[in-house]
Amino acid sequence: MPIAPPQTDLLRCTLHEGVLSIDLHHGRANEMGNTALADWEAISAFIEDGGARAIITSSSRKSRRGTPLFIAGADVTERRGWSDAQVKTHVRRQRTVLARLRRAPAFHVAVVNGVALGWGTEFLLCCDYRITGPDARFGLPETGLGILPGAGGTSELWSMVGVAQALRLGMTGEQISAAEATRIGLVQEQVDSLEAGLARAQTLAEMVARKSPTAVAAFKAGVLASVGQSAIARSELEARAYEHCVDTGEAAIGRAAFKQILAGEPAAWGPLRRNLP
Repeated sequence: MPIAPPQTDLLRCTLHEGVLSIDLHHGRANEMGNTALADWEAISAFIEDGGARAIITSSSRKSRRGTPLFIAGADVTERRGWSDAQVKTHVRRQRTVLARLRRAPAFHVAVVNGVALGWGTEFLLCCDYRITGPDARFGLPETGLGILPGAGGTSELWSMVGVAQALRLGMTGEQISAAEATRIGLVQEQVDSLEAGLARAQTLAEMVARKSPTAVAAFKAGVLASVGQSAIARSELEARAYEHCVDTGEAAIGRAAFKQILAGEPAAWGPLRRNLP
């Protein structure tokens, strides 16, 4: 495993015992533009190479008026002077970057306690678990700008919150609170503060970091690949993922270290091997 996180221009990364913590700190309000996308591509490559077993993404930033910020949206200002073709290419890249991050073989927890509009709400689609603080605010304002959510908000959000709620958010542009986001399933937990959210995320991340990286990656790949498949196909995907753990030797390590694992001691797992047969 690499001993240091990737060097990024805008994302503040720290790595400790397999947990990569990312503090969003770019633009005036953590807007997502070309440079930030390149940083996320570097993060994805790092994870794919076994660089970390869990990711925690959060932001402690506030606006000049003291409003907490997560991701306020895409960096629209950088698109001034762009041609229609350039805009379309850029948004396709956004979609590709988030799809790659979604499949990264690590447990990704987002802790949101601030403005998460447009790209900020869409970013949650690439995370495995989402925690919100009391000051979070979510919404998809794009249709009011003559466009639509193009980084997964149109094609994927419905699978998380249901068709009716996705249409409500995307067509009205209504902003919703942390409590409402939890109610409709956009996030999974609500806590009292950013600090409480980070503590909860750290607990989850540390639990994952103690597990076999190959088994965790195989489980995530199996779950994601099963979406939309028939029962027969889902069963075969599960079988292949399980047998991958056996073939890579991780199952044997788990059997040999069974007593120490039950005692809460770490096992000597092998390196990440994520290519399923």
